[in-house]
Amino acid sequence: MSDDASTSPAGDTVIGSVAELSALYGEPVPTAITKEVDGLVPLHQRFIEMSPFLVMSTSGPGGLDCSPRGDPAGLVTVVDDRTLHLPDRRGNNRLDSLRNLVIDPRIGLLFMIPGIGITLRVNGTATLLADDELRQRYAMGDKLPALVINIAVETVYTQCPKALVRAGLWADDARRSHDGSSPVPTVGQIMEQITSGEFDAAEYDRAYPQRLADTIY
Repeated sequence: MSDDASTSPAGDTVIGSVAELSALYGEPVPTAITKEVDGLVPLHQRFIEMSPFLVMSTSGPGGLDCSPRGDPAGLVTVVDDRTLHLPDRRGNNRLDSLRNLVIDPRIGLLFMIPGIGITLRVNGTATLLADDELRQRYAMGDKLPALVINIAVETVYTQCPKALVRAGLWADDARRSHDGSSPVPTVGQIMEQITSGEFDAAEYDRAYPQRLADTIY
């Protein structure tokens, strides 16, 4: 280990430089370098058109944000091999991601398809567009998105399925639900704990399915 390495209070060696990382892991697999490109080839575009879900990462003065986005398959429209459109659907109006993008336009997208282990990573820069014609193009029934995120693609990379395989993410026996006996905490239960019991978890969780149906778009 180089002289730059440090030791944490727990006695663990802390990696503090790229050189140390390279020494620890060795050279990247050649295909991991080859498959990163600066535009969307036709099969990238097909993957995006089949994806109903992505995770969006942004950065801003307040820190980092990573949030889910979902719609029926094709939630992101491929405009051309360097441009994507992502309609911003109704949410909670925290606007964490959008606030970040106004200040720092860098954006990362991780596309997923249920049952498929491969994921697709797209990095680029974003512009927030709110003109009426564009919003109308991405309406769901009579509900228009507040704006459309225009993404200028810079790099595209297919991620191998190891992480999803290790997690058993799409396996039937890995599925969980909130059926009353599930150990998975609900939002209501978490809120009740955060507020030391002042929040009514049972009422919140009971009413949520109807609230979701009323506000999905």
